[in-house]
Amino acid sequence: MTESIQPPLSTAQIAGLRSQAQRLDAILKVGKQALAPGFIASVKEALERHELIKVKFADHKDEKKTLAPQLAEQTGSILVTLIGNVAVLFRRHPDPARRRIQIKPAVSD
Repeated sequence: MTESIQPPLSTAQIAGLRSQAQRLDAILKVGKQALAPGFIASVKEALERHELIKVKFADHKDEKKTLAPQLAEQTGSILVTLIGNVAVLFRRHPDPARRRIQIKPAVSD
């Protein structure tokens, strides 16, 4: 079951999130249980608290290209990037007063 759908981000917005993520450390690690319900709950909690997080693939490195999009889908987040063994996820907080991550408004063509 997924969380609320996140609106699509422009290429410039994704680039901005990638830039902000560079200074972050991975706060969760995908272990032997992969995307177990407890791990999914931990990711949701971290997204609620931080909005932009890094998740490291300690195990299942050979499956990261399929697991990372599944992780984003199951947590209602956006997969910003997958670099090496680290996935960057973003989920905007629904309460504007609690948003910690700034993203520029999308520019219409």
